[in-house]
Amino acid sequence: MRRYAIVANQTLDSDQLLSVVTERASQGPAEFWLVVPATPVKDLASNVVAVPMPVMGGTLALPHPPAEARRLAQAKLDAALTRLRAAGVTADGSVADPDPLRAVDEAVAGRSFDEIVVVTLPTRFSLWMHQDLPDRLAHHFHVPVTAVATEDV
Repeated sequence: MRRYAIVANQTLDSDQLLSVVTERASQGPAEFWLVVPATPVKDLASNVVAVPMPVMGGTLALPHPPAEARRLAQAKLDAALTRLRAAGVTADGSVADPDPLRAVDEAVAGRSFDEIVVVTLPTRFSLWMHQDLPDRLAHHFHVPVTAVATEDV
């Protein structure tokens, strides 16, 4: 039985994630653990475009508590698990630390994985790719790491 950790948040509903999971599942018995970092709301791609304020040319920045990030991440995780299980995939997962390296560290505690797959936004938008997350994960966990970027948003 091969075990995979899939690291994703904003890309949990992507066709690329479903494709990479079903492709690996087709190679033989497999289990998938979705690691969903609770990305702060201010860092989500939907917030990339700033809303100009009418005064002083600043940007509108509304505070979002960490609980809101966890709530959004849990809703995405639940939907992704439903989609994967409907496709016949054995999958589970958890919402974890906002930092993706610490999130995987939490997931790995007490588990072993044959591969870590990082599913990101398109490279030009992906904070994780700009932070060199796949290489950092490979160096830290000593397992193969595959990066999969979604199509343009």
